[in-house]
Amino acid sequence: QVQLVDSGGGLVQAGNSLRLSCAASGRTFSIFTMGWFRQAPGKEREFVAAIRRTKDTYYADSAKGRFTISRDDARNTIYLQMNSLKPEDTAVYYCAGDTIPKGSTWRSETVDYWGQGTQVTVSS
Repeated sequence: QVQLVDSGGGLVQAGNSLRLSCAASGRTFSIFTMGWFRQAPGKEREFVAAIRRTKDTYYADSAKGRFTISRDDARNTIYLQMNSLKPEDTAVYYCAGDTIPKGSTWRSETVDYWGQGTQVTVSS
């Protein structure tokens, strides 16, 4: 089994930045892809960004140019640096893990492991 613990959310003003972290433990060697999804109130959970073990990265159109996903294999941790935040980025952000390669078409229904979620609120 794999456990994912995400953190780093908070309340920020539009235009500011936040960095989310997700620490993996357990059978981390089985994870090929890690990433982030988000879910706003009344909306479906949607893909944000992914990074493979190969360090290839993938982004939703809404994240391109503003968000950067990275990984620290020594710490079994991934990060999501979010810049130029907008009110529409407000959501619960969930760390995700999968045992096979996934990219920008990664669907929430196929995620193998989830973090508990961290709230990001962007005020205008």
